Amino acid sequence: MRQERKHYSREGYLLEHYHYFHLRDTAGQERDFHFHEFDKFVLLIQGKVDYAVEDSLYTLRPWTVLLVKHHAIHRADIDRSVPYERIILYLDRQYFDRCLPEARLMDCFETADRTGQYLLVPDAQQRRTLADIIAAYERTASEGDYGAQAMRDTLVMQMLIQIGRMGAAGTEGERQYDPKIRRTLSYINENLSRELTVDSLAEQAYLSRYHFMRLFKAQTGSTVHAYIRQKRLLTAARLIREGVPANQAAAESGFADYSAFHRAFKASFGVSPGQLKK
Repeated sequence: MRQERKHYSREGYLLEHYHYFHLRDTAGQERDFHFHEFDKFVLLIQGKVDYAVEDSLYTLRPWTVLLVKHHAIHRADIDRSVPYERIILYLDRQYFDRCLPEARLMDCFETADRTGQYLLVPDAQQRRTLADIIAAYERTASEGDYGAQAMRDTLVMQMLIQIGRMGAAGTEGERQYDPKIRRTLSYINENLSRELTVDSLAEQAYLSRYHFMRLFKAQTGSTVHAYIRQKRLLTAARLIREGVPANQAAAESGFADYSAFHRAFKASFGVSPGQLKK
């Protein structure tokens, strides 16, 4: 089964309780650093892909599961020379918390965020069970028979239970950024409200402007300006949701020009700052 990707990632909103993708292609859809308003997991079936999640890098292996919590900035770097097949599930946290609050189905994302271990590895039995659940879900995906939707909902919950039981990969699949870039990412995160220029960051890294920009792009797959812009938009969105006025949120996130912030915010989230607050 193949389902086409919708533009949830650009808009930042999931309009359903969950959305399931089984994608097979030879290139994937590479994007710059981005984030979502929902949680998601990525299960690699075959292919070669590295994922940058915040300031960590992960090399996915077949049947490893990568957890990406809402608001985590991330990017996939896909090897185009081999077929790329994966399962992706977008999840509305509130829906699953309401359905089975005692099951705590979304705790796996909280644990990953707390421990910094976003990559999970199923054992042999968990892999067989997960494969059976996926096969059952895909058999019912096109069915309109009585109870088909309830069956799909149940199978998604079973997937989450299996993922919650998996062990972390530890450092097995994790690769570190160059120490200079890792320090730069930490500095950016801690100083978003300040002026952040390529020259000042290059000076922090003790590199020339040219070599710093090349190393940053090679390590993160993003330009310096694009990375900072996404982090600032994410911070502004969080502040607005917490009740901070939009103009103040923009200033605290490092945007000196509110009109430019407004345009960038709407392009990234699909809504204006005022609509997000409502």
